[in-house]
Amino acid sequence: MSYLEDNVIPGNYGKKFTTDAKDLEDFKRIEAAILELEGVKDVVFESKETPVVFAVHTTQVVEVDAIQDKVQLLDLHAVPTGLFFPLA
Repeated sequence: MSYLEDNVIPGNYGKKFTTDAKDLEDFKRIEAAILELEGVKDVVFESKETPVVFAVHTTQVVEVDAIQDKVQLLDLHAVPTGLFFPLA
């Protein structure tokens, strides 16, 4: 894996993940858990897609593994799907 695959870089770009979460309550739990990580600016969900996609934007470098660990503690999954996801 490369530096860009292993980390979310800061700025208007983020990293896109898919998840097995299905309802609003799960989305809120995922968002709250990920926002606990230092440097995470926001979590944006695209629940109209299947599987559900969300993006994480940061103010500093955050490891993908740290994000996946937070979500896994909720008995859900977060699988990175792309290098960049621009903030609209």
